[in-house]
Amino acid sequence: MRINYVVVVLVINQIAAMRSYRGISASNLKGLVLALSSSLFIGSSFIIKKKGLKKASASGLRAGAGGYSYLYEPLWWIGMTTMVVGEVANFAAYAFAPAILVTPLGALSVIISSALAHVILGEKLHMFGIVGCILCVMGSTIIVLHAPQERHIDSVIEVFQLATEPVSLFYVGFVLVAVYILIVHIIPRYGQTHVLVYIAVCSLVGSLSVMSVKALGIALKLTFLGMNQLVYPQTWAFTLVALDTFNTAVVSPIYYVMFTTFTILASVIMFKDWDRQNPIQIVTEMCGFVTILAGTFLLHKTKDMVEPNTSSPQPLRIIRHPESHKGEFDPEAAPLRSQNTL
Repeated sequence: MRINYVVVVLVINQIAAMRSYRGISASNLKGLVLALSSSLFIGSSFIIKKKGLKKASASGLRAGAGGYSYLYEPLWWIGMTTMVVGEVANFAAYAFAPAILVTPLGALSVIISSALAHVILGEKLHMFGIVGCILCVMGSTIIVLHAPQERHIDSVIEVFQLATEPVSLFYVGFVLVAVYILIVHIIPRYGQTHVLVYIAVCSLVGSLSVMSVKALGIALKLTFLGMNQLVYPQTWAFTLVALDTFNTAVVSPIYYVMFTTFTILASVIMFKDWDRQNPIQIVTEMCGFVTILAGTFLLHKTKDMVEPNTSSPQPLRIIRHPESHKGEFDPEAAPLRSQNTL
C-alpha cells in the first residue's frame, strides 16, 4: 500500500513538472550549445595534448623529467589552442544561460575525454565507467530540461544592484571569512597532508569568479547588441574581480563537486534563479545534479580498473614435490577437512 502511494505521488509530481515545463528559451539554447561545445573542445584537448606529449617524449626528454621538447611539438600546441577555444565558449555560455545550467555540464568534458582515450589512446573503459558516463548524460538531460530561464537584464548596473543586495554581500563575506580561516589557520596545520583544504579555497573563490565572469559576459553581450556597458565603472569592477579571483581548475571529482555546489549557491543567491521556479522543478534539478555527481565519481573511481580476462582461462598448475620428501608430511598435499573431522 505504501509503495503504491509513493508511485502515485511520483506520477503526480512528474505530471506537474511536465505542465510547468515551457521548453528551452532561445537564450538558454544558445548557452546550452556553447556549454556543450566547450565540453567537446576541452575534453578533446586533453587527448590531443597527451598525444603531443607522447610524441615529444619519443624524440627527447619527457616533460615529467624536466624536458621541454613538447614545446616544439605542433600537436601539443593544437591541444592548447583547443582548450583555449573551449574556455572562451564556456565564458560566453554564462552570458546567455544561468550558472545552474552551464556549470554542471562541465562533467561532459570528462565523458568526452574518457571516450576519446578509449578510442584513440587505447585506454580501456571499464563497464562501471560506461555506467558513469550514462549517469552523467542522464543528469545533464534532466538539468537541461528543467533549468530556469535566464533573467532578463538590461544593464550591468542591474547586475551590480543584485550583487550588492544584503544576501549577496552576506555570501561574499562568508566566502572571504572562510578563505581567510582556511589560509591562515587550516592550511599551515593540515595543508601538507590534506589536499582538500586547497580544493576548498579554490572552490570558494571560484564561485565568486564565475559570478564576476557572468556579469562581465552580460556586459559584453549588451555592448555587442548596441548598448555600450564599457562606460560604467561597474563593468570594470567585475573585470577586476574576475581577474583577481581567477584560478586554474583542478581536474578532480572533489573539486568539481565543491566548485559546482558553491557556484550554484552563488547563482541562486545573486541572480535569484530559483525565484522563478516551483519546488518540483528545484528538486528535479537537484536530482539531476546528484546523478551527475554519482556518474563522475563512478567514472573516476573505476578509471584504473581492468576487465578480467575470462576468454583464455589459465591452465591448472600441478605442484610436483621432490622424491626425497615422499615419506614426509606435506601440508600442501593434505586434503582440506573441517574441524569436526579432526
